[in-house]
Amino acid sequence: MPRFGSRSQKRLRGVDARLISVLNEVVKHYDITVLEGIRSEERQLELVSKGASKTMKSKHLNGKAVDIAPYPVPDWKDTYQFIYMAGRIMQESDRLGVHIRWGGNWDRDATVVSDQKFQDLVHFEIYDK
Repeated sequence: MPRFGSRSQKRLRGVDARLISVLNEVVKHYDITVLEGIRSEERQLELVSKGASKTMKSKHLNGKAVDIAPYPVPDWKDTYQFIYMAGRIMQESDRLGVHIRWGGNWDRDATVVSDQKFQDLVHFEIYDK
């Protein structure tokens, strides 16, 4: 059974407990790794400067977002792997009643990835309706 390694566990420190509960259920059946959890303002500024993030109001700053990937990390251009992973995460979040938004479907409509101006396929955040 997959489980989070020590590096992923460390990266989850400070992340919203609701998000952690979803990820803990997913990792029981599907191997994922945590790329980044909570961020400092300096790190966020660095990502905005590089164009890897679009806002200084990121939910990473307050622990309401994580970046994750399938493990082992696939070819970054293989969007299918990230879409599949997102399906697993969204299914579990629905089951647990945790509202999550994914960076491959920001507007939470029926169209995934192709209509998004900014694709962030590793990003998942708490979505307060």
